[in-house]
Order: sequence, then structure tokens, then C-alpha cells
Amino acid sequence: MYRFLFSSKWLGYLLLAAIFATACVFLGRWQMDRRAETLAEINRVVSNYSAAPIPFAQARDQFTQLDPAKEWTQVELKGSYDAAGQRVVRNRPLNGQPGYEVVVPFRLTTGETVVIDRGWLPIGNKNPGSPDSVPAPPSGDVTAVVRLKHGEPELQRGAPEGQLASIDLPTYSAQLGYPLMTGAYGQLASETPAPAEMPVAFPKPSTDEGTHLSYSLQWFAFGVLMFVGFGYAARQQARNAAIDAEDQDEPELDGAVHSAVQAARRQPAPPRKRKKATAEEEEDALLDAQGY
Repeated sequence: MYRFLFSSKWLGYLLLAAIFATACVFLGRWQMDRRAETLAEINRVVSNYSAAPIPFAQARDQFTQLDPAKEWTQVELKGSYDAAGQRVVRNRPLNGQPGYEVVVPFRLTTGETVVIDRGWLPIGNKNPGSPDSVPAPPSGDVTAVVRLKHGEPELQRGAPEGQLASIDLPTYSAQLGYPLMTGAYGQLASETPAPAEMPVAFPKPSTDEGTHLSYSLQWFAFGVLMFVGFGYAARQQARNAAIDAEDQDEPELDGAVHSAVQAARRQPAPPRKRKKATAEEEEDALLDAQGY
């Protein structure tokens, strides 16, 4: 009944279904991997973002090479800003608005220098390609609380003087002419003394895992439905073949019945059985024969 499944046509259909289902599984697993990354980021935010700050002495190694699990950890730094080394980072949207970020070297009392991202600035209206004004960092001794962030890769594009294409710490260090700790930088949470004017503070990262789970389940469902559709098509093909076979058998059966009827008509009729005459009828017939 289902022998047609071994035909080249249906084997081709099966191969296409298998390829489509494999692609769906791949896309579903990709969405699951993205969800795992998102959940890991959410866990880091929940665990580290609002935790009590730790002193620089405990976080020194993180500024050399940041452990991903320590991202967003709050660290207390003591020292002073190098206002002359301040830079503006280009192409930094916030809440859908284009703008910049302001990074400044921070020289610690221990002698090392780290980079602090002080906040966001909108695009300017006076000078194209730069903010209208950049708030100066506080002078003198400063206590800053920052959250650890990974440095960014170098972008193969230039930037005007006083600006950076990305927070690429080695490139920034080369511009300044003195060493920076390049394993991580700090995103400003607070600073004391507080200046009169500050860039826009960064919002807390989202803890919404998004739609990765629903998308992955949809892709897996598409893969299963492909085989369901293949099975349904095969069943319909088998039913149609069975109906066609019945339609072909009916004329043969009608012809056989017609032949049997015609043969029965050609047979001679059986002789009629005569009714036995009574004695009185026989005597009348005898007198008729003698002429009486």
C-alpha cells in the first residue's frame, strides 16, 4: 500500500523534509544558546550590580584580566582624574537616541591608572560630529565607585581628535603615552565630591530574557510539523491509490455479471410437464376419435 514511498520522487520529498527539520533544529539550538548567554548576563547583573563595592586591592587582578563572572562588580577607587586625557567615544546610542560617552583616565593612589566611563552625552547642535559641551570631571582627590566592564575591540575606522571609535584600552593607552590597566574599565556609579554638571548616568541593564525560548520552541515545532506534513501527504497518496484501484475493478465485475446473464438467456427452456388426464377425459377423447 505504501510501496510508493520507495520511489525516487518520495525519497526526494523525505530528504527535503529531513534537511528542513535539521535546519530547524540548528536554529532552535542557536536560540537556546543565545538564551543561555542572556540568562548568564542577567545572573551577573542580579548578583553584582547592586552588591556592596569592594576595594581596589581586591579587584586589581580584574583590571588586568576581567573574569566574565565578575562583570558589573562594584569597585571603590581613590585617586584623581587626568582631565587632559579625557576622550569622547563616538556612536553610542542610548534608549534609541544617538550620542557619545565620556571616558577619562583615573590615576589611583597606588600609582596605577584605570579608565572610567563617566556617562552619556547627546549629539550636539552647534558642532556636527561632537557634543555641544563635555562636563569636566571633579578635580583633586576623588572617590569613585565604578562597575567593571570588559574593554572593547579595536574598530578599523578613524575618529576626530579628542575622540575614540570604541573603548579599546590599548589604543587609548597609546594615545595618552602612558600605561593603562587594559583588562577592564569602570562604568561610573557615583563619585565624591559630586560635580555641578555630569553626563547622563547609565541605566541599569535589562533583566528581561527576551523571546529566545519561544523562538527556539517554534523552530523545533516547525521541524516536527515537517514530518507530520510528510506523513499526511503519504497517507493521502495511499488513499487516493486505493480509490483508483477500486474504480478500475468495478467495470471488470459488471462485465462478468453481464456475460453470465446472457449465457443464461441462451439456454433452451425446459419442457413443460403435461397434466395427467382423468378417465372421463380419456373416454371422451376415444369417442371423438371413433366419430361419435
